[in-house]
Amino acid sequence: MSKLVKLKKGFDINLAGKAEKKVEGFSAVKTFAIKPTDFLGMERPKVLVKEGDTVKAGTPLLFDKKMEKVQMVAPVSGEVVEIKRGEKRKLLEIKILADSEIVFETFEKFSDADIQAASREKLIDRMAQGGVWPQIIQRPFGIIANPDDEPKSIFISGFDSHPLAPDYDVLLKGQEKAFQTGIDILKKLTKGKVYLGVKAEGSSPAAFDNLKEVEVTKFSGPHPAGNVGVQIHHVDPICKGEIVWTVNPYGVVQIGKLFLNGVYDASKVIALTGSELKKTVYAQTYMGACVDSFVAGNTKSDNVRVISGNVLTGTKINKDGYLGYYDHQLTVIPEGDYYEFMGWLKPTSDKLSYHRALGLLSFLFPKKEFVLDTNTRGEERAFVSTGVFESVTPMDIYPVYLMKAIMAEDYDDMEELGIYEVIEEDLALCEFVDVSKHPVQEIVRKGIELIQYS
Repeated sequence: MSKLVKLKKGFDINLAGKAEKKVEGFSAVKTFAIKPTDFLGMERPKVLVKEGDTVKAGTPLLFDKKMEKVQMVAPVSGEVVEIKRGEKRKLLEIKILADSEIVFETFEKFSDADIQAASREKLIDRMAQGGVWPQIIQRPFGIIANPDDEPKSIFISGFDSHPLAPDYDVLLKGQEKAFQTGIDILKKLTKGKVYLGVKAEGSSPAAFDNLKEVEVTKFSGPHPAGNVGVQIHHVDPICKGEIVWTVNPYGVVQIGKLFLNGVYDASKVIALTGSELKKTVYAQTYMGACVDSFVAGNTKSDNVRVISGNVLTGTKINKDGYLGYYDHQLTVIPEGDYYEFMGWLKPTSDKLSYHRALGLLSFLFPKKEFVLDTNTRGEERAFVSTGVFESVTPMDIYPVYLMKAIMAEDYDDMEELGIYEVIEEDLALCEFVDVSKHPVQEIVRKGIELIQYS
């Protein structure tokens, strides 16, 4: 029988623009990009291609000199048209003009018996060479896992509780065999357990039915219940010196496909969401797709913010920017580049707030969908300790004191206050409810890097 974890702390941000459960066609995406900035922990990327080269889907594009056997590969076949660099020649993007028909690098196919007979080292080598290893993220620090390490357990969150999050039932439709194969491979990478967190309410994706070699835990409660860090905290917490690996469900499927089909399959379904899109549906594409095909002619106005990912943890991109490596969602909301005089004092029910402040009546309409923009309605000010961070963090930590320890660069306090258990997404909700307007996620990453490189 599955364990049930009931979470009370948190907050659901109910926004307008959720994707309808249907996959629709859009004009063909012409260019795709791999962005090294998506891979946290990559310190010294080495480019393996040059402009004008022809690549196949699965051809190595770059690797990190720190972990040379872990390769980032091309999501599609075509021509490398640009290697974009920024200040101090920092590598920003490798762009590929896609072929009309995808051609794949081929690898040896594995049967179920082959997987069971294969050594851990052989499986890791194939995953690293085949381009799927970056799907495995290490906790603590939230960086690409080191193949030379061995985790005490592996976690998969089977649902996303972020605002306008995609439905995994749509993303994983028809991937039952690949998902189970991915689980079988992950089980051989740890002496501990593979854990899958699912929603307690409603039905789970068909890919999660009758799974073997995995322990299922049900979670109920508001966001961030779907965060894998929260699930780790309540099932198998991380202590200093311990390592846990995490994989999202799409990554599990991609690992399974590499062994079953012998190709690096970067095809994915993404959710097009947000109040400023005319058509909020799902779209079939490939990893790193240029979003202009989904945005052009599909926005209600020109003054919008395009986000790769969700509104809490996503990345701002241009209207012709590229989808992030780990993102399964594109969000478009109004840009908040305006000043509103005494905006918080005017009685209204159209502004969503966690606080029951003067004039903000959104708490009277818990099921209402809100149209929110990017305006912060204030600027950074002194850190106010109100206890609100703790009320939206379903973990046994003290976020305010952790933030202050990071800002003071107090290593001992950071460790004692739970820096090993969190990454940015786990405290992103604190940034939303913070009346002091602090960049909480930036502070968390600063703390992680201080500990990581100390």
